[in-house]
Amino acid sequence: MALDNVTKEIVASADTKVAEITVQQTAELKKIQAEADAAISEMKEKEDKKLKEAIELLKRQELSSADLESKKIVLSKKKEILAKAFETALNDLESASSEEKLKQYREMVESAKTVIDKPKAFISKNDKFTASQLKVSSVEVDTRIRAGIILQSEDGTIEVDMQYETLLQTIWDREIKTLSDILFG
Repeated sequence: MALDNVTKEIVASADTKVAEITVQQTAELKKIQAEADAAISEMKEKEDKKLKEAIELLKRQELSSADLESKKIVLSKKKEILAKAFETALNDLESASSEEKLKQYREMVESAKTVIDKPKAFISKNDKFTASQLKVSSVEVDTRIRAGIILQSEDGTIEVDMQYETLLQTIWDREIKTLSDILFG
């Protein structure tokens, strides 16, 4: 009988202890779960913020790349238009009438005489001007010349390049900003 009572007391005590431990564990588990939930929530908030920032950065980079690409396309088209304008201007000069070319060549010779007293002229095979027409000492055909003239001193030490392409390129290079402003605003 006494043994039964002792056993019951031990069992009751153990049950009480188990119940207390269960309550403590449950409370501890709830606490741990709450801490874990808070930590997860904080981590999720940080990750969401990082993700949002990464998306914004990516959007800005994409917009910047698209803007840069569009500027490249516009610049390329502008260069293409300028090159076409140059070729058109050069073709207009080269296709001038013989009378107009002769007048221009004489003016070129006249202006070069400040540097070369009695120049000889090199002209395109398409131009058929004589030395007397150009008022130079001699005329030679140079197949490299498309239009315009090259004037040279008799000893060959001084040369003035007045090919249309050379003159136009010089003016073009000097005035490209103005031309661009006129064409593209």
